[in-house]
Amino acid sequence: MTNTALLTIGGTLLCGVLAVTGVHAWSSGRSQHRALLDRLSQTGAMEETGLRRRRFGAVDRRLRRTSLGRRIELRLAATGLDITPGEFFVYMVVGVAGLWITAQTVFASFFGPIAGLLGIWGAFGFLNWQRNKRIEKFINQLPELSRILANATQAGLALRTALSMAAEELEAPAGEELGRVSDKLAVGHSIDDALGELAERLPSRELVVLVTTLVLSNRAGGTVVGSLRNLTETLEERKETRREVRTQLSQVNMTAYAVPAMGLGALLLLDRVMPGAIDRMTSSFLGQTAVVVALVLYGLGVFVIRRLSKIDV
Repeated sequence: MTNTALLTIGGTLLCGVLAVTGVHAWSSGRSQHRALLDRLSQTGAMEETGLRRRRFGAVDRRLRRTSLGRRIELRLAATGLDITPGEFFVYMVVGVAGLWITAQTVFASFFGPIAGLLGIWGAFGFLNWQRNKRIEKFINQLPELSRILANATQAGLALRTALSMAAEELEAPAGEELGRVSDKLAVGHSIDDALGELAERLPSRELVVLVTTLVLSNRAGGTVVGSLRNLTETLEERKETRREVRTQLSQVNMTAYAVPAMGLGALLLLDRVMPGAIDRMTSSFLGQTAVVVALVLYGLGVFVIRRLSKIDV
């Protein structure tokens, strides 16, 4: 037997041993993972720690490798939703398909793709709405956060300890976000980097002012109690001002969405009065152009009304 044959046999045996070892390690780890999940489910620890079984794991793993998956992951991290990018993507696809079929059934086949595009826009709009809602709730907690930090620093505690204390005492989202900051500080990150990432995740003028105050006081080494006391009063006043502005503009915001709803209702009423009118209208190029122009004008109207009613406080 030649040396080439011996090398071939040896390489084949080695590959076989490595393959068997790899399969055994994979199956053992998978069984341990399942056993751990079952044990947590039976003891109730999964519900207490916020763990749950993730769906669509294969889709999630493949999606995270793409740029779209990474962008979705960043948006989900800012919203605080307990959902993976794969789950969000699957739910979005199912919702878009449902809207497509519904629009084709209720209106005409021409409205199917339009409803699908609106579904995609609505899915990402929902993420933006959740992010803005989380930022608004966090802003409302900033006066209490500033008060806790002022009391802690006045008692002689270090800023790192004060942030950890605030993370334990405050509810979500401030408690969760400060918990992330405390975790980063615990593994060696600087206060500037940890608070800077917090300001990037939840951008707002109030948070930028608070972060700047804390960072400058940490660098200069001076007392921060007086600055935090004054900042607490300012944040309280801005909180009340934002609430008044939002109340005054609620009717304008409702008008922005009521106008397109009236147009959609008129289209449904027309199809009820004259059955098949929408099909006949969208069967020609001129009718399709008119529908697209009308939708663009409705969208432009919503944008203009929202833009005019936007007041930065």
